[in-house]
Amino acid sequence: MAVHQTIQAVTDRIIARSEKSRGDYLDRMNAAAAEGPRRAHLTCGNQAHAYAAMGQDKSVLATTQQPNIGIITAYNDMLSAHQPFEHYPDIIRKAARAAGGTVQVAGGVPAMCDGVTQGQTGMELSLFSRDIIAMAAGIGLSHNVFDAAIYLGVCDKIVPGLIIAAATFGYIPSIFLPAGPMTSGLPNDEKAKVRQLFATGEVGREELMAAEMASYHGSGTCTFYGTANTNQMLMEFMGMHLPGSSFVNPDSGMRDALTIRGTEQVLGNTALGQTFRPTSEILSEKAFVNGLVGLMATGGSTNLVLHLPAMARAAGVIIDLEDFSDLSEAVPLMAKVYPNGLADVNHFHAAGGLGYMIGELLNAGLLHDDVETVMGKGLAQYSQEPKLVDGKIAFTAGTTKSLNEKILRPVSDPFNHHGGLTQLAGNLGRGVIKTSAVAQERHIIEAPAKIFHTQEAVKAAFKAGELAQDTVVVVRFQGPKSNGMPELHSLTPILATMQDRGLKVALVTDGRMSGASGKVPSAIHVSPEAANGGPLAFIQDGDIIRLDATKGTIDVIGVDLSTRTAAAPDLKGNGNGVGRELFQVFRDNVGLSSDGAGVCI
Repeated sequence: MAVHQTIQAVTDRIIARSEKSRGDYLDRMNAAAAEGPRRAHLTCGNQAHAYAAMGQDKSVLATTQQPNIGIITAYNDMLSAHQPFEHYPDIIRKAARAAGGTVQVAGGVPAMCDGVTQGQTGMELSLFSRDIIAMAAGIGLSHNVFDAAIYLGVCDKIVPGLIIAAATFGYIPSIFLPAGPMTSGLPNDEKAKVRQLFATGEVGREELMAAEMASYHGSGTCTFYGTANTNQMLMEFMGMHLPGSSFVNPDSGMRDALTIRGTEQVLGNTALGQTFRPTSEILSEKAFVNGLVGLMATGGSTNLVLHLPAMARAAGVIIDLEDFSDLSEAVPLMAKVYPNGLADVNHFHAAGGLGYMIGELLNAGLLHDDVETVMGKGLAQYSQEPKLVDGKIAFTAGTTKSLNEKILRPVSDPFNHHGGLTQLAGNLGRGVIKTSAVAQERHIIEAPAKIFHTQEAVKAAFKAGELAQDTVVVVRFQGPKSNGMPELHSLTPILATMQDRGLKVALVTDGRMSGASGKVPSAIHVSPEAANGGPLAFIQDGDIIRLDATKGTIDVIGVDLSTRTAAAPDLKGNGNGVGRELFQVFRDNVGLSSDGAGVCI
């Protein structure tokens, strides 16, 4: 099937835009790869330090040419998604020995949970943790004794940070081994109802806590389709996972077998293995376009609008907001997973999951098949699904039919012919809106602005009855330079309640919304941010704002902002408490959110 003209046009545009940066990147990677196995360049003293504690593997590391894998792990047992990684190094080490290789844990990286820090001060460190993760992984791999890397990480900033590291060390092969989602608990729509009832005072904290605990109840990722599970989708669409491995539950025979198979695969991809497949060849322009297509087709997290440009830049690929918007016009929405529907990712996986989607999109010319993956050439391999046969993984043809069209539909009959993500541009700057869960009649909102500088101020106004009319809620000074760009997820119940009362309501912010952005129209990541003198700094209460997702515009009506003085709130309090003091250098040097809000790239 020929590639769809829009997919090809966007790809050609990205290739042209990235010509110099991508060329420079590949020159660096090729030069490093040409140096051969990394350990050959270390002195005997260097190597002795590296192997001192390796027990039975010490002599193998010192005297043989077997490949050595470095593990970068985000394990901690506070995050349900990362708790299963506790035992992965033992599984990987045994599998590598059996396949003729060795393994060392190269280093650990921090892993924050946005669910724990949501609405709390710690959330102001969350976005910047992505760059810390990339740098921490770089420290682990800088010891230069590894022929390949295995990355153990799942959630919101962790996978993007690890991809930035994998691209930076792209002269060696790598693979991402996921932990999978927790089994299904309290349905997400029931949990959301309880949250709204709590926001209006109709139920107490005891009922709220019971609902939350019934929803988040075991090991694995949260089961809604937020940033963590969007990351897993992305790794499969971009060829960095094994086919069909993203949504297999933890602590199962299949999960462990996939971990073993992934170890064997990356050993074979080393310069000492069967076929050398450096990561730099996998993370190509076409791979990132495939990731963007997957984001649209699944209705994935808006946080990836920040992360994908940052990830791509680490591989010399330049992605712009227009690429998201143009691809969204061409790619149909094929999935309905909460918050875009009632199903969770376990139901999605059972209905055919990513393998079915990739097969459908390839057949429609909406994906590039001619890409490198950890499995070798061709994305079509990712329409296969893994089966456990005699204790080992075998890849077999996946389903070519959706097993539940309330959750997963074919390209020919999608839920929507639009991918649900639109660039917004106008006299208020540039931003994005996710419309896949927003009713059509709410795609255009025009109403007076009500200005806030904190989430807490919005909540106080709601409780005081000050938001009882049509309102565009503007929450400014929430960008990365102001306070690290925390998610404003705790506003969702309030805004949803206003909407359910029949009001026209929208959110406009230079901050982030949750990766599970829902049914309220929200113009997010508006750039330049207010702290950079962006237009939002000049808006006043009562200004008429028009958000038009059909035309892709965001404007203040009938106001000459150049005649006004920018608001100048006191942001000194944003620089201390809960570790914020350590991140001042990040706030001072962060890039525009439209470019990925990067610090180290």
